[in-house]
Amino acid sequence: MMDMWFCILLLVSVLNIGGALSDSTYLIGLGSYDITGPAADVNMMGYANAEQIASGVHFRLKARTFIVAEPGGNRVVFVNLDACMASQLVTIKVHERLKSRYGNTYNEKNVAISGIHTHSGPGGYLQYVVYIVTSLGFVRQSFDAIVDGIEQSIIEAHENLRPGNIFVNNGELLDASINRSPSAYLNNPATERSHYKYDVDKEMTLLKFVDEKWGAIGSFNWFATHGTSMSRTNSLISGDNKGAAARFMEDWAEQEGLPNGSDHRYRGTVVTGLRHSRLYRRVSIIIPQPHENVYELEQLASSFLASGGRHLASSESVSQRVRDRQDGKPKFVSAFCQSNCGDVSPNVLGAFCIDTGLPCDFNHSTCNGKNELCYGRGPGYPDEFESTRIIGDRQFVKAVELFDTATELVKGKVDYRQTYLDFSKLEVTLPDGDQKVVKTCPAAMGFAFAAGTTDGPGMFDFKQGDDKGNAFWKLVRNILKTPSQEQVACQQPKPILLDTGDMNVPYDWAPSILPVQIIRIGQVVILCVPGEFTTMAGRHLRDAVQTVLTSDGSGEFGSNVHIVIAGLSNTYSQYVTTTEEYQIQRYEGASTLYGPHTLSGYIQEFKKLASALLNGKSFGSDLQPPDLLDKQISLLPPVIIDATPAGVKFGDTSADVPENSTFRPGDMVAATFWSACPRNDLLTKGTFSLVEFLDSGTWVPAYDDDDFSLRFKWSRPSKLSPQSHATLGWRIPETVVAGVYRLRHFGASKSLLGEISHFTGTSRAFVVL
Repeated sequence: MMDMWFCILLLVSVLNIGGALSDSTYLIGLGSYDITGPAADVNMMGYANAEQIASGVHFRLKARTFIVAEPGGNRVVFVNLDACMASQLVTIKVHERLKSRYGNTYNEKNVAISGIHTHSGPGGYLQYVVYIVTSLGFVRQSFDAIVDGIEQSIIEAHENLRPGNIFVNNGELLDASINRSPSAYLNNPATERSHYKYDVDKEMTLLKFVDEKWGAIGSFNWFATHGTSMSRTNSLISGDNKGAAARFMEDWAEQEGLPNGSDHRYRGTVVTGLRHSRLYRRVSIIIPQPHENVYELEQLASSFLASGGRHLASSESVSQRVRDRQDGKPKFVSAFCQSNCGDVSPNVLGAFCIDTGLPCDFNHSTCNGKNELCYGRGPGYPDEFESTRIIGDRQFVKAVELFDTATELVKGKVDYRQTYLDFSKLEVTLPDGDQKVVKTCPAAMGFAFAAGTTDGPGMFDFKQGDDKGNAFWKLVRNILKTPSQEQVACQQPKPILLDTGDMNVPYDWAPSILPVQIIRIGQVVILCVPGEFTTMAGRHLRDAVQTVLTSDGSGEFGSNVHIVIAGLSNTYSQYVTTTEEYQIQRYEGASTLYGPHTLSGYIQEFKKLASALLNGKSFGSDLQPPDLLDKQISLLPPVIIDATPAGVKFGDTSADVPENSTFRPGDMVAATFWSACPRNDLLTKGTFSLVEFLDSGTWVPAYDDDDFSLRFKWSRPSKLSPQSHATLGWRIPETVVAGVYRLRHFGASKSLLGEISHFTGTSRAFVVL
């Protein structure tokens, strides 16, 4: 009898286990791919500083994607780019490729593409004139790298689709953001401001993805802070603080053995941020620290001299081997997405005058009347790399906390709504008593746009908070386009500097047709907006959508609905402020293209989308944004030829690591190589720089372009010189594995006939204790 009951109990247990294992809510798949563009000659997108030209790599840029599907039902795609913003042209071409590959499975309705807003990525990939002036027009190489990377990340996510669950969590992160335009924020009604404890949104919302087989496979979170920890003078490609946070968390996950079954053999300890976290290092043995015989290490290192330049058969020899998986397991993907960051700065120490050290003027962000002298300071001031690390680490640490404590299961429908709107003439019914109908305006930029922000001030005599303009710059403006009286009245009180909405030579200067999109995954709702909403503007939009979703009485959305804003999505149309902030005409107001009623227009249309989503009704329009690819102009000259001095090979060292060198954690070790222009081959999924570790007589890769500690700096002795150098600089992590190391450089040279040849070279070896 007992045996029978035991068998029954065992059978029930097995059935219950089976049920638990197959009781996944969704199909989920994650993917990522390299989108690092040209690391030389190309202007960086974000600061509109013509002198900020890419000349190396801080760390590589990625596209990170999640796909969530109901079995046999709807599915949605969200792509997070380590780029300044999404581009309408990129979005169009990605949709074309997806249609060719998957038919109507993925399209403009259910695919969202969002940028993290780093200001340290190559520009030239947008289609409207005003956004590519400083990059000397369209840069095909930048564009292709992003389109290719997005497509590949979606393919990977699609192929990884498996049963799984999603958990949502949120919490406050207090020390990674401040308001950079507090005078404009204070113009919002006191009754509104009193509802909030802070003048920026401090909440991070995180989705944790758990595969039925592999366990936790990744996370995506949304938090508002600008990608401006790296300054307007930085020339190294960088994902800024959010890209750094993603790198830190993906390394942390690898150390934790995520996804399950990861190899635990190679453990080391690395400082990722303000705290020490045990992370993987990609070396194959741990040497006791300190080494028992330092003399032996030094003797060993002295036997390895610089290799000299060596020709490589193909770019395949440059493939990145440090993090690539070969074990058939999915890689952990972690994305730190952008939200309503319009007036939010990571330079948390505040804005100060660089001449006096005193705080800048509160209303205009000037120093003795000059905006050029007012700069925000990050927590690592004056070291921008340290500020980037700290702000990235703070986001990373909060994300890990939310990841580890996420218990709320996401459940419910997967759905989406999307449409296009003409924001140059959108009719908006204001939500006041008399239901007044107004219109948005054709795009225009105000004078304060040219003043820049405390994260990156502009030039000349422009200043924030200017609602008048001046006669000289109006005269200059009129040479390009004199705004009509109707436009001047529509944009009031903005004094128009560039009437971009009515400028179309050689083609459109600014967008007018914009996408708006809602993605729903259970109780999580993502509002995909094509611009930078300020803090209060984002709050108004979220509140309006939440009211629609929760006030119908159906109970489909409870009070715990999680609404996040995904900024800079699908295309780019600059800023969106509240009407009250617009009156102050700081940078954000001057960059609100479509006039004082822009936010009201967004709220009106998102409420319609939310209602359609809730009621299961279709929603759309016949409008389509233009495809301007065939009209693009590029003035960036090509690489003609690379050369070295007589008797010198590509990859030879020109400044080696000193002989018999011994370094310690925190030191910077560097070597300079004769190199060639990085535009010859982007080395996608590869690396220009490598730190190699000597393991039992074999050199193994330990750090590469993806590591925060390693920098690749490229330079020419003169602007038109065919000769160039690559300097690799490695800031040795605090808890690096002791042993013998060397630096290796990879590159590709171009002959006068256009032939591309790959090469490599190493420094002499050195000891790290």
